[in-house]
Amino acid sequence: QVQLVESGGGLVQPGGSLRLSCAASGRFKSINSMGWYRQAPGKDRELVARITSGRTNYADSVKGRFTVSRDNAKNTVYLQMNSLKPEDTAVYYCNAAITNFDFISKNYWGQGTQVTVSS
Repeated sequence: QVQLVESGGGLVQPGGSLRLSCAASGRFKSINSMGWYRQAPGKDRELVARITSGRTNYADSVKGRFTVSRDNAKNTVYLQMNSLKPEDTAVYYCNAAITNFDFISKNYWGQGTQVTVSS
C-alpha cells in the first residue's frame, strides 16, 4: 500500500517562509514524478509545482517565490515557500505518479496540509 505523508504546514505572516515535505512509503518500483497542488476555499485544486526527472514547472503565481525539490533516496519531495502572500492560503496536497511492480502507473495523493498566511 503506497502512502504519501505530508508535513510542514501552519500559520505564517505575510512575507514569511514555510517548507513542506512529502514522503512516499510502501512497495513500488519507481516514482515517476512528484509535486504539489493546492485548493483554496471555493476554488478548484490547482497545480503549484512539479518535478519530473529533474525538470520543474511552476504555476505563474508562485514563480520566483517557491522552489520544488526532490530527494530520490528518501522518496521525498519538498516545497520551499518564500515571500508568502495571503492568497497562498490553501490546503496543499502532495501528488505522485508511482509505478508498481506490475509496471502499472497510478496517481497518489497525500492527505493535505493547511497553509495559512495571515497577520
